[in-house]
Amino acid sequence: MLPLSFQVPASVVLLAGGAFACFGGFRLFRFVLGVYGFIIGALIGSSLTGTGEMWVTLAAAGAGGVVGAVVFVAGYFVGVAIIGAGVAAIIVHLLWIGGDPHPAALVVAAAIGAFAAMSFQRYVIIVGSAFGGAWTMLVGAAALMAGKSARGASATDDIWVLYPGDAGRDTAWIYGAWIVIGLVGVYAQLRGSSTSGKKKGKRREATFPP
Repeated sequence: MLPLSFQVPASVVLLAGGAFACFGGFRLFRFVLGVYGFIIGALIGSSLTGTGEMWVTLAAAGAGGVVGAVVFVAGYFVGVAIIGAGVAAIIVHLLWIGGDPHPAALVVAAAIGAFAAMSFQRYVIIVGSAFGGAWTMLVGAAALMAGKSARGASATDDIWVLYPGDAGRDTAWIYGAWIVIGLVGVYAQLRGSSTSGKKKGKRREATFPP
């Protein structure tokens, strides 16, 4: 949770971070891990302070963000496994019929996703960062569109709570947009990674002629 007056700038950060992840997640994976680690750490840190003074909330968010970024970047392979587990959990949520999925199903799916992520790192990073970044962009866009009241709330003590798994009510279109943007991100990353691979191969051939 953050002061309501920070909803608009936080939404912009989500939009920018989501765009980096969606279209450059594989090539900038450590940077993307740092961004997501900072966001998650900031959310956890600020939520621990309750509704105290603004400077306490901001300090907790900053400290939590720094810790989260360091942990995610340092734990590169852990980050890959988390992406696989997270994607698997999202798929279970989307396919489950009748309320929330059973915790056991989520645990099993997360374990399978984490194992698959470690086995097929390149493709899991591309797909996971593309769709995760697309969702982050949409969450940021939804928060930005809903943040009109936040522009005049700088003098209040109201608190804004971000729900990363919820992009807003009565917005069924957002799931279609998520799939489209995610697929575009996957295509862009696959194309970019294959192009960079060809360039590296040409450099090697030029450096070591037959």
